[in-house]
Amino acid sequence: MLNKKIIPLVVALFVLLFVYAATNKLLDFYTFSFQLGKSPLIPQNLTKLTALMIPIGELLIVALLITEKLRLIGLFLSFFLMLLFTVYLYFITRYSYYIPCSCGGILGKMDWDTHIYFNIFFILISVIAIYMHNPKEKITNKNYL
Repeated sequence: MLNKKIIPLVVALFVLLFVYAATNKLLDFYTFSFQLGKSPLIPQNLTKLTALMIPIGELLIVALLITEKLRLIGLFLSFFLMLLFTVYLYFITRYSYYIPCSCGGILGKMDWDTHIYFNIFFILISVIAIYMHNPKEKITNKNYL
């Protein structure tokens, strides 16, 4: 019963986060791409492709999250994307001589440690939602199909 409230909340938070982040990246694509190009972890020849694939990936995950039959896949991809972003941020902030800032809006106003904690929060809520997701319940529910 609790999962009927928590999972939609987690999904809504991810949808808001990814739509907001993707929109900011696409609206100021030049700045996002330029800053990403300064990253020591991304090869120069992959900058434009990476800059395009990140917001597209975020929006594809949103599509999976809002499609009930594909929601679990969306939750797993949300987990992995946030984990990847967090590991990237950790290495950039701890071991790089230059820290490119390609975050826009509210996220760009956070300091780096706060941003890492913010990401960890989203990693944790994705794990909770994945754990609470029960595909057996959906299969036995006649209204599901």
